[in-house]
Amino acid sequence: MKYVLFICTPVGGEELSPEEIADDPRFTSYIEEVRSRDLVKGGARLRPSTDATTVRVQGDEVLLSDGPFLESKEYVAGIDIIEVADLDEAIALASRHPAALAGGSVEVRPVWE
Repeated sequence: MKYVLFICTPVGGEELSPEEIADDPRFTSYIEEVRSRDLVKGGARLRPSTDATTVRVQGDEVLLSDGPFLESKEYVAGIDIIEVADLDEAIALASRHPAALAGGSVEVRPVWE
């Protein structure tokens, strides 16, 4: 089954650059594990929520606002698309993600197939 892992970071928390993630042993060991097991089928590291643009449509008018669509204590910092046997395996993988271990969270959501 395919799942998306929404990697959430606390607002005001540590924001690592892609280079810093590549040098961080917490992330490198996790990345090596999921790649060696061929679990990750796609994903992306996202820029901070302050770089977001929210789009709303009211009638014929397109409304834009800077930043995330709501005030939150966390924001989505990245996504991983994984393919695993079941929800239990997806949860086990998410529970070892460095973001979850460092005070953030990982939302696990099944993909419609």
